[in-house]
Amino acid sequence: MLEQAALFELEPTHRVTPFKQGLLKWIGNKQKMAHTIIGSFPAEFGRYYEPFLGSAAVLGTLAPEQAVGSDSFAPLIEIWTTLGSDPEKLKRWYTERWRRMTEGDKVQVYEEIKASYNCSPNGADFLFLCRSCYGGVVRFRKVDGYMSTPCGTHNPIPPASFNKRVDEWHRRTRGTEFLHAEFEEVMELAQPGDLVYCDPPYSHTQSILYGAQDFSLTHLFGVIERCKYRGVYVALSIDGNKRSGNLVCDIPLPEGLFEEELLVTVGRSMLKRFQMQGLSLADEVVADRLLLTY
Repeated sequence: MLEQAALFELEPTHRVTPFKQGLLKWIGNKQKMAHTIIGSFPAEFGRYYEPFLGSAAVLGTLAPEQAVGSDSFAPLIEIWTTLGSDPEKLKRWYTERWRRMTEGDKVQVYEEIKASYNCSPNGADFLFLCRSCYGGVVRFRKVDGYMSTPCGTHNPIPPASFNKRVDEWHRRTRGTEFLHAEFEEVMELAQPGDLVYCDPPYSHTQSILYGAQDFSLTHLFGVIERCKYRGVYVALSIDGNKRSGNLVCDIPLPEGLFEEELLVTVGRSMLKRFQMQGLSLADEVVADRLLLTY
């Protein structure tokens, strides 16, 4: 049986300073609790791998000397590879679209950018959409991949603020190689003593989000098992509980695969806020499960 405890009660084995300035707005991102998750990492490890990159919150907070960040979603990886190779281009992408929105009708310009993206998925449009869509909920139709999220009520941050984030994230990820690849391809690269952190789509809550419809948690468990057998450390974030703990997401775990289970309080769900159309979330507190193979 897994040993379960509240993560904040444990003595961290790997300490980092909290880092709150995310580059992308992203549903389910771990920016607020990334330093807590990192506190569960081994005190020493080799190369760091994050095969479900998303907003890269844990990677950016950890700022490892050697890392591989990857995702199967091409427009997202285009953003991250551009950050590494040409951060000034990333700034131009954002500034051009921000100016169009501020000089025109906000919703109309958003819909034009979304139409451009849906016509030909690309990192430049997607960068601005994920910062300006409702709550960072990047929602796609399963039938054709059409991004359907409406414009957010907030005003996207001005270019000067975004540019500062680009510079900081460029510095924090300068030791990272970004790859467009399936998670199993990248996890098979990990060597004994390396660390893999997995934050896949959540089966109970994120079926409308990018990549979630075809994701198999059972397949991921098999890849994790092979990593553990090779001596690779693996940490996995998955569904925990909802509604202040009243609903526990019952996900069968392979016996003997994980050595420890921790709960990380996330807060209130932005996806639920989107689904409830702004109604009270007082009873919608979320806690994620963090599973460790070590």
